[in-house]
Amino acid sequence: MHAERPAKADATNVDIAGLLASFTNRTARIGIVGLGYVGVPLAIACAKAGFKVIGFDINAPRVDRINRGESVIKHIGADLMAEVVTSGQFEATADFERLGEPDAILICVPTPLTKHREPDLSYVVKTARAIAPRLRNGQLVVLESTTYPGTTDEVIRPILEADGLRSGVDFFLAFSPEREDPGNPDFGTSTIPKVVGGDGPAALALADALYSQLIVKTVPVSSTATAEAVKLTENIFRAVNIALVNELKVVYDAMGIDVWEVIDAAKTKPFGFMPFYPGPGLGGHCVPIDPFYLTWKAREFDIATRFIELAGQINTEMPYHVVNKLVEAVDRSGTAFSGSRILILGVAYKKNVDDLRESPSLKLIELMERRGARVDYFDPHIPVIPMTREHADLAGRRTIALDRKSLAAYDAVLIATDHDDVDYKLIVDTAKVVVDTRNACARAGISDDRVVKA
Repeated sequence: MHAERPAKADATNVDIAGLLASFTNRTARIGIVGLGYVGVPLAIACAKAGFKVIGFDINAPRVDRINRGESVIKHIGADLMAEVVTSGQFEATADFERLGEPDAILICVPTPLTKHREPDLSYVVKTARAIAPRLRNGQLVVLESTTYPGTTDEVIRPILEADGLRSGVDFFLAFSPEREDPGNPDFGTSTIPKVVGGDGPAALALADALYSQLIVKTVPVSSTATAEAVKLTENIFRAVNIALVNELKVVYDAMGIDVWEVIDAAKTKPFGFMPFYPGPGLGGHCVPIDPFYLTWKAREFDIATRFIELAGQINTEMPYHVVNKLVEAVDRSGTAFSGSRILILGVAYKKNVDDLRESPSLKLIELMERRGARVDYFDPHIPVIPMTREHADLAGRRTIALDRKSLAAYDAVLIATDHDDVDYKLIVDTAKVVVDTRNACARAGISDDRVVKA
């Protein structure tokens, strides 16, 4: 049920026209909570547009690195970080007492799943509770974290209103989902249209005015819940279609048909088909997680999301399918899988980034070691595996150096991430067995009987 809403006054207590003008003339100060893969690019976009930006993060060493102008995300170079920091447009802090300073606070914190695959809003709730005692008249608060419809209204608003200020009267509340695609050379924060939903017309107008200064195009919608649903729909669409091609991969493999060849031929049709590609499982912060946010919320309305849940099941099973294919390939080579040495190529969840959030590679390592293999990894973008909630035992492992001598020591190489800066010919020429989950070898023009697609 929706929280009971306090009655609004007839008129706002805030100079809306003045706040609106501060956004359009870019004199407002912007606060961004969460300096990760969403918050940092957003902070840079704000700074480049001329706003003064305060970034908030609980990670003090990360804050210090940002204030030194160092890159904390690989695809955002140190030159750009140094530019916005030394210009005075962007500063980072771990002092949340300063949350009263910005005119707009944009929340960009994680929204993961619990071990029971239910929404974990702990970061969002903690952030709202940090903002609430420092909230002042005339501030705009925007949640960007992906979540289920109703979160802004049912979770954030009651926390912010607990001390007596009212949304739409004393402060303004909106939801605008992030649409970051780390490492995408064609689209960045400022060039991806921004969906915006507000808690009332004033909040919508203010959020739209702010993002219009940063983004090529805004897409206003009727409510915060609608904006929340837009983001889930985008990623559920992707998750379902990836599940479809993952299932087709298994079916066609049994028939001796290469699913990659099928997709390449099918996408020549100029209408009615959109190519999606199989893989070893879903990765990244959004696509593997977002469908479960909607299925959880749907249960409140006694609705079973069977189609979405089936897609989630198929995608979750992919690492098991890949390891089974790897075990078969190693056994056929005359080596017992238990006790074998396996090199997994790539632990990032996608190519050419240093992001391993929800990476299927971590699950693959777990499954291989569970079956008795000794596993190393190579990833030019992730020299050390950081601490993760689901795979804490892998933290601290370091990438090997990839050369002919090191490759020869492994019984098989599993290509889990198709980074561009990898010598696939060296791998195929040297490795005893190659299991390729990304079609990387074929795309590199390499054909060899030792390459098994999975």
